[in-house]
Amino acid sequence: MTLRVALLGYGLAGRVFHGPLITAEPGLDLAAIVTSNAERRDQAAADHPDALLLASVDDVWDRAEEFDLVVIATANAAHVPQATAALEHGLHVVVDKPLAATAAEAQALVDLAAAQARQLHVFQNRRWDSEILTARRAITDGVLGRPHRLESRFERWRPHPKGGWREVGAPEDIPGLLYDLGAHLVDQALHLMGPVVRVGASVRILRDGVTGDDDTQVMLWHTDGAISLLSVSAVAAFIEPRLRLLGTRGGLEIIGLDTQEDALREGRLPGDENWGAEPVTHTATIITADAPSARAYPRQRGDYPAYYAAVAAALQGDGPAPVDARDVVENLRVIEAAALSAAQGIEVRLEPPAGHRFSTGG
Repeated sequence: MTLRVALLGYGLAGRVFHGPLITAEPGLDLAAIVTSNAERRDQAAADHPDALLLASVDDVWDRAEEFDLVVIATANAAHVPQATAALEHGLHVVVDKPLAATAAEAQALVDLAAAQARQLHVFQNRRWDSEILTARRAITDGVLGRPHRLESRFERWRPHPKGGWREVGAPEDIPGLLYDLGAHLVDQALHLMGPVVRVGASVRILRDGVTGDDDTQVMLWHTDGAISLLSVSAVAAFIEPRLRLLGTRGGLEIIGLDTQEDALREGRLPGDENWGAEPVTHTATIITADAPSARAYPRQRGDYPAYYAAVAAALQGDGPAPVDARDVVENLRVIEAAALSAAQGIEVRLEPPAGHRFSTGG
């Protein structure tokens, strides 16, 4: 059975990420795309000529019986109301991150999905980045001993703002890096390193004319004694390494951010022979107690297509969700704690600790 999908929004998220990845999954049919923007409508028609083009989300609700799954790739402020409406119309949902502005709003969506007997999925695609798959393999194989420190960063050098709601949006737009790229780093840290009991953060706005944070650092204390140091920035003149994972018997350093987004922006599609392979300049280097000289460690291929393959399987009853929505509630508890820490200059303790259900860490 092929599941019919309605995609809400055809900006960056809808056009670059969701459209191609949905199309690449045999179990899904991109049946409709919603956009009121004429230019985006033309682009959607060119990219997906078999999809029905709709001007309003109300058009989806009016013909809800024609669809199985709604994918929400609209602006942040629309995520909660549109996910609520989709669930109330009896549709399964995928929501781009951030799922919501608060853990309470996210939990309400989890509860509504359960009450409606529908599935709620969140697009935390960067769990399938090459560097995260590589770090997870190193942890699972035990080559580093007990992991005790993760350093992870998404940093860029953009001293001149580009504009748009992510940089200059109103509070209800949830602008800034903490909820944008930070949502990925927090998810990855809990996924790799386990539950978090304390949070500290610096959340700053450095560029003129920007309303969302553009230089943010978060420190997490995990329940097993490990720490994670996370950084997101638009004003970092030096951006490497992408990730450093230290353990009691070694360390792993990874240079270069996963290139699947670049490939999608260039129009390449999943299924290409070299999909997910990193260039030779994107290295993974390991040092261990029994081999103290630095040496190459196999870098895993990135695998964004695995996300929608797992969504399709879950909707057919053939496997678990790729990302448990309850994990994202826990991510938002951490993000809210980071915002509070920065605002009040305090460390915030989480009781109970915030943790994922299937994390690698303890």
